[in-house]
Amino acid sequence: MPAYRRLLADGSLSERVERARDMLLACDLCGRRCGVDRRSRLGACRTGTLARLASYGPHHGEEAVLRGWAGSGTVFFGSCNLHCVYCQNADISQSQSGRLTMASELAEIMLWLQARGCHNINLVSPTHVVPMILEAVAEAALRGLRLPLVYNTGGYESPEALTLLDGVIDIYMPDMKCAEAEVGLRLSGVGDYPAVNQESVRAMHRQVGDLVVDENGLARRGLLVRHLVLPAGLAGSEWIMRFLATEVSPLTAVNLMDQYRPAHRAAEFPELRRHTTPEEYRAAWRAAEDAGLTRLGLCSR
Repeated sequence: MPAYRRLLADGSLSERVERARDMLLACDLCGRRCGVDRRSRLGACRTGTLARLASYGPHHGEEAVLRGWAGSGTVFFGSCNLHCVYCQNADISQSQSGRLTMASELAEIMLWLQARGCHNINLVSPTHVVPMILEAVAEAALRGLRLPLVYNTGGYESPEALTLLDGVIDIYMPDMKCAEAEVGLRLSGVGDYPAVNQESVRAMHRQVGDLVVDENGLARRGLLVRHLVLPAGLAGSEWIMRFLATEVSPLTAVNLMDQYRPAHRAAEFPELRRHTTPEEYRAAWRAAEDAGLTRLGLCSR
């Protein structure tokens, strides 16, 4: 049974919704902690009190443990709280494309994805719209939603937001983008990205543990980390693999991604103007193995 249905049964899911709404009055949902009242002002995510829906539908390009045979039920939100210069979805994340959407419509979409046979509800770039998501989940659960929830994030959460999500999210899928503060500031616009990201990943693992896969090869619960290998060692892959193995769990499921390509504003940064080489990717894989991580192939796309 998905985690949120237990909260629905004891009545505490609606209480989470109210607490999340209150956070919008002085927003601290992500590591930026803008503190703006989102009823009247926009912070770094350029989002008010309604989620901006970019697209939704069954997705067959996600990790095999998520897409299965019927697809992962993705819901893409616009206006990300991070401003990564190499973002491959910049048309969604770095603009106000998409449309403002009520929580009731998000609930309808979740139920539609379930009716289509999707294996999970995959919330993409959800950090800045946690209150709207919780409201939609509460409504959809009352109407029969029973799919696991995947929290597909850039990994820059506040502890307060993660506390609200404890017992709601089944599968956390954060990025770990970089290991150095200077790289986080220059490439994602937040100098404390590594520190916030590492604490977020620790908290996610405390909530859901290592990834659990059922007899059909589908993820049911746990942590799945994505790490995009960047050119010239910018992502700090060796350090991140060691962190996961020693400070999270050697059984952490990791998708080491080799699909970096110059996109968005990458041409402005000399190191980012080329693809990652096969040798750079192999070096990251070796670093993961040397660190003691044993679940690398599990999460390939």
